[in-house]
Amino acid sequence: MLSRIAESLFWIGRYIERADGTARILDVHLERLNQMPLRQQRQASRELLAIMGALPDTEDFGLPQLLHRMAYDTTNATSISGSLGAARENARRARETVSAAVWETLNTTWYGLSQHRKDVVGTFRFCHWALERTAMVRGSAESTMSHDESWQFLMLGRSLEQADMTARMLSTAETQGGGLSWVTMLRCAGAYESFLRTRRVAFDERYAAEFLLLDRLFPRSIVHSLSVAERTLQELDPSTQRVGFQSDARRIVGEVRSFLEFHEPENLIHVLPEHTDRVQKAVAQASNSISRKYFSPAADAAWVGENS
Repeated sequence: MLSRIAESLFWIGRYIERADGTARILDVHLERLNQMPLRQQRQASRELLAIMGALPDTEDFGLPQLLHRMAYDTTNATSISGSLGAARENARRARETVSAAVWETLNTTWYGLSQHRKDVVGTFRFCHWALERTAMVRGSAESTMSHDESWQFLMLGRSLEQADMTARMLSTAETQGGGLSWVTMLRCAGAYESFLRTRRVAFDERYAAEFLLLDRLFPRSIVHSLSVAERTLQELDPSTQRVGFQSDARRIVGEVRSFLEFHEPENLIHVLPEHTDRVQKAVAQASNSISRKYFSPAADAAWVGENS
């Protein structure tokens, strides 16, 4: 496979999950931010934007600016619109590899980005629309693309970004926890019903954090996402050597997955900031390693997603 095609597929997977994760995070904070006093609202907006890896561009940064930066800014690949637009552009570059259903879904989504009100109510609806569109892209890819090497690069990008976005989602609970319940956080991740079936009556913040971080069966948990990325890296580059690994990315992902999976969960809440930070750094390092090994030798792509 050409490196440019592999790179485009990898970034399609990342951008779709980034749009989905950003929509979930913004959706869960919208109502709470809208009810805050102006000064507190501005502070919370700055903190939320910082968690998403960006910095405020004005001194009076508040909720309207946050909505633009996280939802509607098509020039910024960390926003919902920017991520969906970038996914569509990468699909155009890999048009001969992605299926017609995936391309048509992404193309239709891109044309629908401008058809939304940009106030709080409109953004709430836009987030739910984005979640529906990203689910359609994933479903189209799952059912219409051969699960060959091209699929593996798509899944690799998707699983790494999913781990990163769940880590950022957990970070919002740490920095903006006042008034933000773990029930709301579980609903944000689409995990509430699965969590109840797993834990039944045992419910507190420790169990909720444990589920989103460590559960091996829930697809959006960090450990599950990292496990998928590790398996995919193994399938892309099977190793027969008796000692060590040739793939730095597999080593990085395997190390952080093992560290989390074998960590004692009793004091999880106290060390949660360290865990989420470790995951985000590992994802960035693994992405850089994948870029060096499989893609063009240009400068590594940062989290903001600028492709070479």
